[in-house]
Amino acid sequence: QVQLVESGGGLVQPGGSLRLSCVASGSIFSITGMSWYRQAPGKQRELVAAITSGSSTKYADSVKGRFTISRDNARNTVYLQMNTLKPEDTAVYYCNADIKVRVGAVFSNYWGQGTQVTVSS
Repeated sequence: QVQLVESGGGLVQPGGSLRLSCVASGSIFSITGMSWYRQAPGKQRELVAAITSGSSTKYADSVKGRFTISRDNARNTVYLQMNTLKPEDTAVYYCNADIKVRVGAVFSNYWGQGTQVTVSS
């Protein structure tokens, strides 16, 4: 059983910062891509940032220059450092990862349960 557990969300004022963490646990042999998505009320879930196993990254245009994704492969953890937060960043943030649970298995896609980020004065 594989679980992704996010933490670090909360309420922050505009211009503030938050750091989200997502830890993958359980039967894990290998993890390739890890990413962060978000979903605001009434909107579709969208990709925020992604990072490969080799640490290549990509970002949504709306967060470039403000957010930074990173990972610690030894800890099966992905981070999202969010700076200069704006009210429009308010959403539930979800962790996503492609995980192989044993040798010879295929990679399967997993989601975390989400963590709320609210940017408001």
